Amino acid sequence: MFGEIFALKWTDVDFEKSTVVITPEKGSNSRIFKISDKLRHMLENQPKTGMCILSGYQNVNSLRRTFERQRRRIAFKLGNPRLLRISFHTFRHWKATWEYYKTKDILHVMQMLGHKNIKNTLKYTQLAKFEGKDQYTCKVAKEPKQIAALIEAGFTYVCAKDGLLFFRKLK
Repeated sequence: MFGEIFALKWTDVDFEKSTVVITPEKGSNSRIFKISDKLRHMLENQPKTGMCILSGYQNVNSLRRTFERQRRRIAFKLGNPRLLRISFHTFRHWKATWEYYKTKDILHVMQMLGHKNIKNTLKYTQLAKFEGKDQYTCKVAKEPKQIAALIEAGFTYVCAKDGLLFFRKLK
């Protein structure tokens, strides 16, 4: 994962579409991710001094050492030694687990991680129970335009009653 981040080139970022192409490092599949407007603006404002986005680092190990130094500084400042257990792989496991929790689609998670083998994905995906009940935003629609807007906004169809369609989305 550090290698994928370190290898990011300016040509991997499509500022018009707000996407980034991740080139795999261990023979996995390349993938395209949507980036937030905030990240896009941050990248647009960075000086483009080299081909790579992180051209200020000599190698992957210098990037890793910088991450670890900042992690130690934050853990000390917040008085929270548990932060020292967080690694880049922790973020990867968290994202895989959260995506599976939201979608219940292990093949989607496999594609997102760039894995070719489902067994690798299962190692990353923790089938954890999240505390508390799921909290949803619920919407009701009747007209095709309303239905389309809800689906485009990520709502899932639940049921129909009295000519109304009910949708929900995790908060």
